Amino acid sequence: MSVLPFDQRDGFIWMNGELVPWKDAKLHVLSHGLHYASCVFEGERAYGGRIFKSSEHSERFRTSAALLDFEIPYSVADLDAFKQLVVDKNNFTSCYVRPVAWRGSEMMAVAAQNSTINVAIAAWNWPSMFDVNEKMKGIRLDIADYRRPDPMTAPSGAKAAGLYMICTISKHRAERRGYADAMMLDWLGRVAECTGANIFFTAKGVVHTPIADCFLDGITRKTVIDLARRRGLEVIERRIMPEELAGFDEAFICGTGAEVTPVSEIGPYKFTPGAISRALIDDYSAEVQPKQKAA
Repeated sequence: MSVLPFDQRDGFIWMNGELVPWKDAKLHVLSHGLHYASCVFEGERAYGGRIFKSSEHSERFRTSAALLDFEIPYSVADLDAFKQLVVDKNNFTSCYVRPVAWRGSEMMAVAAQNSTINVAIAAWNWPSMFDVNEKMKGIRLDIADYRRPDPMTAPSGAKAAGLYMICTISKHRAERRGYADAMMLDWLGRVAECTGANIFFTAKGVVHTPIADCFLDGITRKTVIDLARRRGLEVIERRIMPEELAGFDEAFICGTGAEVTPVSEIGPYKFTPGAISRALIDDYSAEVQPKQKAA
Protein backbone atom coordinates (compact mmCIF):
# COMPACT_ATOMS: atom_id res chain seq x y z
CA MET A 1 0.00 0.00 0.00
CA SER A 2 1.41 3.38 -1.01
CA VAL A 3 1.42 6.03 1.72
CA LEU A 4 1.90 9.70 0.90
CA PRO A 5 5.13 10.84 2.63
CA PHE A 6 4.56 13.32 5.42
CA ASP A 7 6.78 15.95 3.81
CA GLN A 8 4.73 15.89 0.61
CA ARG A 9 1.25 16.57 1.95
CA ASP A 10 -0.88 19.64 1.42
CA GLY A 11 -2.28 21.96 4.06
CA PHE A 12 -0.79 24.21 6.70
CA ILE A 13 1.55 23.77 9.65
CA TRP A 14 1.97 26.35 12.39
CA MET A 15 5.67 27.05 12.88
CA ASN A 16 7.36 29.63 15.09
CA GLY A 17 4.44 32.02 15.17
CA GLU A 18 2.84 31.68 11.76
CA LEU A 19 0.97 29.31 9.50
CA VAL A 20 3.17 28.11 6.64
CA PRO A 21 2.39 25.87 3.65
CA TRP A 22 2.89 22.23 4.68
CA LYS A 23 5.82 21.59 2.33
CA ASP A 24 7.68 24.68 3.56
CA ALA A 25 7.84 23.59 7.23
CA LYS A 26 11.51 22.58 7.34
CA LEU A 27 14.50 22.54 9.67
CA HIS A 28 18.23 22.52 9.00
CA VAL A 29 20.15 19.24 8.97
CA LEU A 30 22.40 20.61 11.76
CA SER A 31 19.55 21.24 14.18
CA HIS A 32 20.52 20.23 17.70
CA GLY A 33 17.25 18.36 18.18
CA LEU A 34 18.12 15.99 15.34
CA HIS A 35 21.62 15.16 16.59
CA TYR A 36 21.17 15.19 20.37
CA ALA A 37 17.45 14.40 20.81
CA SER A 38 16.73 17.77 22.45
CA CYS A 39 13.16 17.47 21.24
CA VAL A 40 9.76 17.03 22.91
CA PHE A 41 6.35 16.48 21.39
CA GLU A 42 2.72 15.67 22.06
CA GLY A 43 0.22 13.30 20.49
CA GLU A 44 -3.36 14.57 20.58
CA ARG A 45 -6.66 13.89 18.84
CA ALA A 46 -9.47 16.12 17.74
CA TYR A 47 -13.00 14.74 17.75
CA GLY A 48 -15.78 16.72 16.12
CA GLY A 49 -13.23 19.43 15.38
CA ARG A 50 -12.18 19.94 19.02
CA ILE A 51 -8.97 18.66 20.63
CA PHE A 52 -9.56 16.32 23.56
CA LYS A 53 -7.95 17.62 26.77
CA SER A 54 -5.96 20.19 24.82
CA SER A 55 -4.80 22.15 27.86
CA GLU A 56 -3.56 19.03 29.66
CA HIS A 57 -1.46 18.21 26.61
CA SER A 58 -0.13 21.77 26.42
CA GLU A 59 0.84 21.68 30.08
CA ARG A 60 2.66 18.37 29.62
CA PHE A 61 4.38 19.76 26.52
CA ARG A 62 5.81 22.61 28.57
CA THR A 63 6.73 20.26 31.42
CA SER A 64 8.55 17.93 29.04
CA ALA A 65 10.61 20.83 27.72
CA ALA A 66 11.51 21.92 31.25
CA LEU A 67 12.74 18.41 32.00
CA LEU A 68 15.03 18.73 28.96
CA ASP A 69 16.26 22.09 30.30
CA PHE A 70 14.55 24.43 27.87
CA GLU A 71 11.40 26.52 27.86
CA ILE A 72 8.55 26.54 25.36
CA PRO A 73 8.19 30.25 24.48
CA TYR A 74 4.37 30.12 24.52
CA SER A 75 1.81 29.80 27.29
CA VAL A 76 -0.69 26.96 27.63
CA ALA A 77 -3.45 29.27 26.39
CA ASP A 78 -1.35 30.27 23.39
CA LEU A 79 -0.58 26.67 22.50
CA ASP A 80 -4.25 25.69 22.81
CA ALA A 81 -5.20 28.49 20.42
CA PHE A 82 -2.47 27.65 17.91
CA LYS A 83 -3.42 23.97 17.87
CA GLN A 84 -7.07 24.78 17.30
CA LEU A 85 -6.06 27.17 14.51
CA VAL A 86 -4.22 24.36 12.73
CA VAL A 87 -7.22 22.02 13.02
CA ASP A 88 -9.58 24.72 11.73
CA LYS A 89 -7.29 25.97 8.95
CA ASN A 90 -6.93 22.44 7.57
CA ASN A 91 -10.70 21.83 7.82
CA PHE A 92 -10.26 18.74 9.97
CA THR A 93 -12.81 17.17 12.30
CA SER A 94 -11.32 13.80 13.31
CA CYS A 95 -7.58 14.22 13.26
CA TYR A 96 -4.27 13.72 15.02
CA VAL A 97 -2.45 16.81 16.33
CA ARG A 98 1.33 16.90 16.77
CA PRO A 99 3.02 19.82 18.59
CA VAL A 100 6.81 19.51 18.58
CA ALA A 101 9.61 21.67 20.02
CA TRP A 102 13.34 21.36 19.48
CA ARG A 103 16.66 23.16 19.87
CA GLY A 104 17.76 24.77 16.62
CA SER A 105 21.01 25.00 14.69
CA GLU A 106 22.83 27.86 16.47
CA MET A 107 25.06 25.45 18.46
CA MET A 108 26.28 21.98 17.51
CA ALA A 109 27.70 20.33 20.62
CA VAL A 110 26.31 18.55 23.66
CA ALA A 111 25.82 21.91 25.38
CA ALA A 112 23.44 24.18 23.48
CA GLN A 113 22.08 26.65 26.02
CA ASN A 114 21.87 29.49 23.50
CA SER A 115 20.06 27.61 20.74
CA THR A 116 16.71 28.95 19.59
CA ILE A 117 13.72 26.89 20.70
CA ASN A 118 11.60 26.11 17.66
CA VAL A 119 7.95 25.10 17.94
CA ALA A 120 5.71 23.62 15.26
CA ILE A 121 2.19 22.19 15.22
CA ALA A 122 0.88 19.84 12.52
CA ALA A 123 -2.37 17.92 12.15
CA TRP A 124 -3.57 15.22 9.79
CA ASN A 125 -6.66 13.12 9.27
CA TRP A 126 -6.69 10.03 11.48
CA PRO A 127 -9.99 8.30 12.26
CA SER A 128 -10.24 5.62 14.94
CA MET A 129 -7.86 2.74 14.27
CA PHE A 130 -10.41 -0.08 14.55
CA ASP A 131 -14.16 -0.68 14.35
CA VAL A 132 -15.39 -1.57 17.86
CA ASN A 133 -16.35 -5.12 16.84
CA GLU A 134 -12.97 -5.55 15.17
CA LYS A 135 -11.32 -4.19 18.32
CA MET A 136 -13.01 -6.80 20.48
CA LYS A 137 -11.05 -9.55 18.73
CA GLY A 138 -7.99 -8.19 20.55
CA ILE A 139 -4.49 -7.53 19.28
CA ARG A 140 -1.40 -9.67 19.78
CA LEU A 141 1.63 -8.28 21.64
CA ASP A 142 5.23 -9.45 21.62
CA ILE A 143 7.44 -8.99 24.68
CA ALA A 144 10.22 -6.51 23.96
CA ASP A 145 13.89 -7.17 24.60
CA TYR A 146 14.60 -3.54 25.54
CA ARG A 147 13.31 -2.28 28.87
CA ARG A 148 12.16 1.09 30.10
CA PRO A 149 15.14 2.71 31.85
CA ASP A 150 15.64 3.43 35.53
CA PRO A 151 14.13 6.93 36.08
CA MET A 152 17.49 7.96 37.56
CA THR A 153 19.04 7.46 34.11
CA ALA A 154 16.55 9.34 31.90
CA PRO A 155 13.83 12.02 32.20
CA SER A 156 11.05 9.43 32.07
CA GLY A 157 8.35 12.00 32.87
CA ALA A 158 8.99 13.80 29.58
CA LYS A 159 7.43 12.97 26.25
CA ALA A 160 10.87 13.29 24.71
CA ALA A 161 12.03 12.05 21.32
CA GLY A 162 15.07 10.18 22.65
CA LEU A 163 12.98 7.96 24.91
CA TYR A 164 11.22 6.50 21.87
CA MET A 165 14.32 5.06 20.19
CA ILE A 166 13.93 1.68 21.92
CA CYS A 167 10.18 1.80 21.24
CA THR A 168 10.73 2.00 17.49
CA ILE A 169 13.25 -0.85 17.62
CA SER A 170 10.87 -2.97 19.70
CA LYS A 171 7.82 -2.29 17.53
CA HIS A 172 9.74 -3.11 14.34
CA ARG A 173 10.82 -6.44 15.84
CA ALA A 174 7.27 -7.20 16.96
CA GLU A 175 5.77 -6.44 13.56
CA ARG A 176 8.37 -8.60 11.81
CA ARG A 177 7.22 -11.46 14.03
CA GLY A 178 3.54 -10.91 13.20
CA TYR A 179 2.51 -8.97 16.32
CA ALA A 180 0.76 -5.59 16.45
CA ASP A 181 3.03 -4.15 19.14
CA ALA A 182 5.29 -5.10 22.02
CA MET A 183 4.90 -4.93 25.79
CA MET A 184 7.97 -3.54 27.54
CA LEU A 185 9.24 -4.40 30.99
CA ASP A 186 10.97 -1.91 33.26
CA TRP A 187 14.64 -2.03 34.24
CA LEU A 188 13.83 -4.47 37.07
CA GLY A 189 11.85 -6.84 34.84
CA ARG A 190 8.37 -5.70 35.88
CA VAL A 191 5.53 -4.96 33.42
CA ALA A 192 5.72 -1.34 32.24
CA GLU A 193 3.89 -0.33 29.05
CA CYS A 194 3.75 -0.86 25.30
CA THR A 195 5.85 1.06 22.79
CA GLY A 196 3.36 3.91 22.57
CA ALA A 197 0.51 3.03 24.92
CA ASN A 198 -0.16 2.19 28.55
CA ILE A 199 -1.44 -1.24 29.56
CA PHE A 200 -4.17 -2.54 31.88
CA PHE A 201 -5.33 -5.96 33.09
CA THR A 202 -8.43 -7.27 34.85
CA ALA A 203 -8.94 -10.06 37.35
CA LYS A 204 -12.27 -10.88 39.02
CA GLY A 205 -13.69 -7.49 38.06
CA VAL A 206 -10.74 -5.47 39.39
CA VAL A 207 -8.56 -3.38 37.06
CA HIS A 208 -4.77 -3.49 37.53
CA THR A 209 -2.16 -1.27 35.86
CA PRO A 210 1.58 -0.69 36.43
CA ILE A 211 2.76 2.30 38.45
CA ALA A 212 3.86 5.01 36.00
CA ASP A 213 7.20 5.98 37.50
CA CYS A 214 9.61 5.01 34.71
CA PHE A 215 7.34 5.69 31.75
CA LEU A 216 4.84 8.35 30.73
CA ASP A 217 1.71 8.65 32.86
CA GLY A 218 -0.48 9.02 29.81
CA ILE A 219 -3.37 11.48 29.60
CA THR A 220 -5.45 8.68 28.09
CA ARG A 221 -4.30 6.39 30.93
CA LYS A 222 -5.55 8.87 33.53
CA THR A 223 -8.81 9.28 31.61
CA VAL A 224 -9.40 5.51 31.52
CA ILE A 225 -8.68 5.19 35.25
CA ASP A 226 -11.23 7.93 35.91
CA LEU A 227 -13.82 6.28 33.64
CA ALA A 228 -13.33 2.89 35.30
CA ARG A 229 -13.79 4.40 38.76
CA ARG A 230 -16.90 6.24 37.60
CA ARG A 231 -18.28 2.81 36.72
CA GLY A 232 -17.60 1.66 40.25
CA LEU A 233 -14.65 -0.52 39.24
CA GLU A 234 -11.72 -0.81 41.59
CA VAL A 235 -8.46 0.31 39.93
CA ILE A 236 -5.16 -0.74 41.50
CA GLU A 237 -1.89 0.86 40.39
CA ARG A 238 0.87 -1.55 41.46
CA ARG A 239 3.98 -3.50 40.50
CA ILE A 240 3.08 -6.34 38.14
CA MET A 241 5.48 -9.19 37.38
CA PRO A 242 5.31 -10.93 33.97
CA GLU A 243 4.42 -14.31 35.52
CA GLU A 244 1.24 -12.73 36.93
CA LEU A 245 -0.15 -12.34 33.43
CA ALA A 246 -1.37 -15.95 33.51
CA GLY A 247 -3.88 -14.97 36.22
CA PHE A 248 -5.56 -12.08 34.41
CA ASP A 249 -8.84 -12.33 32.51
CA GLU A 250 -8.69 -9.32 30.18
CA ALA A 251 -5.96 -7.01 28.96
CA PHE A 252 -6.16 -3.77 27.04
CA ILE A 253 -3.94 -0.88 26.02
CA CYS A 254 -4.76 2.80 25.81
CA GLY A 255 -3.27 5.92 24.28
CA THR A 256 -4.06 8.76 21.93
CA GLY A 257 -3.53 6.52 18.91
CA ALA A 258 -4.84 3.24 20.33
CA GLU A 259 -7.70 4.87 22.28
CA VAL A 260 -8.87 1.74 24.18
CA THR A 261 -7.85 -1.48 22.43
CA PRO A 262 -8.27 -4.99 23.90
CA VAL A 263 -5.43 -7.50 23.84
CA SER A 264 -5.84 -11.22 23.13
CA GLU A 265 -2.23 -12.35 23.52
CA ILE A 266 1.05 -11.23 25.08
CA GLY A 267 3.82 -13.65 24.21
CA PRO A 268 2.72 -16.99 25.74
CA TYR A 269 -0.18 -15.46 27.71
CA LYS A 270 -3.78 -15.48 26.41
CA PHE A 271 -6.66 -13.16 27.29
CA THR A 272 -10.34 -12.98 26.37
CA PRO A 273 -11.59 -9.45 25.64
CA GLY A 274 -14.78 -9.05 27.63
CA ALA A 275 -17.27 -6.83 29.37
CA ILE A 276 -14.83 -4.44 31.07
CA SER A 277 -12.89 -3.78 27.85
CA ARG A 278 -16.11 -3.25 25.92
CA ALA A 279 -17.52 -0.90 28.56
CA LEU A 280 -14.37 1.23 28.64
CA ILE A 281 -14.24 1.41 24.83
CA ASP A 282 -17.79 2.76 24.88
CA ASP A 283 -17.15 5.10 27.81
CA TYR A 284 -14.01 6.51 26.22
CA SER A 285 -15.77 7.03 22.88
CA ALA A 286 -18.48 9.01 24.67
CA GLU A 287 -15.98 10.97 26.77
CA VAL A 288 -13.95 12.31 23.86
CA GLN A 289 -16.89 13.74 21.97
CA PRO A 290 -17.28 17.54 22.30
CA LYS A 291 -19.89 18.35 24.92
CA GLN A 292 -22.97 20.25 23.76
CA LYS A 293 -23.55 23.53 25.59
CA ALA A 294 -26.90 23.86 27.28
CA ALA A 295 -29.31 26.29 25.62
